[in-house]
Amino acid sequence: MRAVLQRATSATVTVEGRVTGRLDSPGLVVLLGVSVQDTEAEAVQLAEKVAHLRILDGEDSLVGAGAAALVVSQFTLYGDVRKGRRPSWTRSAKGDQAEPLYERFITALEALGVPVERGVFGAVMDVALVNSGPFTVWVDSEDLAGPRRG
Repeated sequence: MRAVLQRATSATVTVEGRVTGRLDSPGLVVLLGVSVQDTEAEAVQLAEKVAHLRILDGEDSLVGAGAAALVVSQFTLYGDVRKGRRPSWTRSAKGDQAEPLYERFITALEALGVPVERGVFGAVMDVALVNSGPFTVWVDSEDLAGPRRG
């Protein structure tokens, strides 16, 4: 799994003119991609990492600050642009595999006490945010434990 974390003072996700998720106070926007190799254990491990990263103002974490996360599915995080002019999506998990792992990531965050807002899985979404800093980091589950998978 890959997560792009953007520290935000506010953010919204809108689908077909309706706001489906909102941050009205400082927190993190989490763009979450799921690969064909990802597992439930990785979803939980990544949620634990995201919840406790000390990247909010004052070097606080989501858990420490009681801050919320706005989680948005984004299969394009596994786009491969090394060949040709069109990205390949072969590493991105299909919806029937990705959606349960997206949901598991969210429930793991919530179990850690993080309030979660969300986009709509698989929908075309408009994401608006005020990136505080700007501050953006990338977390990949492959980097969290042990050697890389093949």
